[in-house]
Amino acid sequence: MTKNTNRRDFLKKAGVVGVGAGAATLAAPAVHGQSPIKWRLQTYAGAALGEHVIKPAIDDFNKAANGEMEIELYYADQLVPTGELFRAVQNGTIDAVQSDDDSMASPTEVTVFGGYFPFASRYSLDVPVLFNQWGLGDIWEAEYDKVGVKWLSAGSWDPCHFATKDPINSLEDLKGKRVFTFPTAGRFLTRFGVVPVTLPWEDIEVAVQTGELDGIAWSGITEDYTVGWADVTDYFLTNNISGAWCGSFFANMDRWNELPEHLKTLFKLAMDSSHYYRQHWYWGGEAKLRVDGTKMKLTSIPDAEWATVEAEARVFWDEIAQESELKAKIVQILKDYNAAMDKAGRPYRYS
Repeated sequence: MTKNTNRRDFLKKAGVVGVGAGAATLAAPAVHGQSPIKWRLQTYAGAALGEHVIKPAIDDFNKAANGEMEIELYYADQLVPTGELFRAVQNGTIDAVQSDDDSMASPTEVTVFGGYFPFASRYSLDVPVLFNQWGLGDIWEAEYDKVGVKWLSAGSWDPCHFATKDPINSLEDLKGKRVFTFPTAGRFLTRFGVVPVTLPWEDIEVAVQTGELDGIAWSGITEDYTVGWADVTDYFLTNNISGAWCGSFFANMDRWNELPEHLKTLFKLAMDSSHYYRQHWYWGGEAKLRVDGTKMKLTSIPDAEWATVEAEARVFWDEIAQESELKAKIVQILKDYNAAMDKAGRPYRYS
């Protein structure tokens, strides 16, 4: 009896110790009561647009992080002006950025290709294919490594169209128009008499109302309706100078390296979620608002006349390619990719 009793006592004690050790082991990763990792992320987009292009993904990330990490989201110009986003993320003033290279003035060889590089893409899917299958992702990562910023992921947004006060039915109608647009897009559009104007994003609607701007070449029709520009412009030009805006997520290099691997993976999944949401939100919205929208009248420049704009874009490409070996390499990738899409035919290209 003594041996059995002692054995039972031992097992009971062992069980208690085992449960205690197990509880301690399971409790170790818990972060309740601990301070979570906190990041500040600023997007190029204003609040109305940010509700679609990034907020759902960040909200989901914060939920899934389960208290281990929290990302505070800021909209256009809230912490720093958009043109200073690169420096801010480089020096750690902010932890992460969603923007195109062009708008945030990145001092890299690839900056000119961010945003709307004229006619680089025909459809939104062209952007992720170029980055994931044609080598642009490796180039972007290497270029940002050189300047101490972590490039994380590129995705596509909407095509670039004109929204204007006056109707545009020919290239002649573009001459002298003061237009809010992206740096590289503006550089290209000056060839057709457009006068590019740079203003804070939140000031655009008022600038159109006061006559400081004649129009906007910054988005497709989905954004025009979402952010209020359709309320102050009367016409939408169906011709576009690019099939999709190219933007990326970036992070401060030290902040990124400090993250544990599971949070890096979670953030990558959040970026993919953001990219996917935009694919269907823009694609569906562009068509629906052309058909059912009531705020702007559609106009078009004849295809034969617009073909001269597309031809001039290739001249522009060649001029960019002469600026450096890396730019020449990227331009060649764009040429090869578009040639492959043309050769593939429908549904990749219709003309």
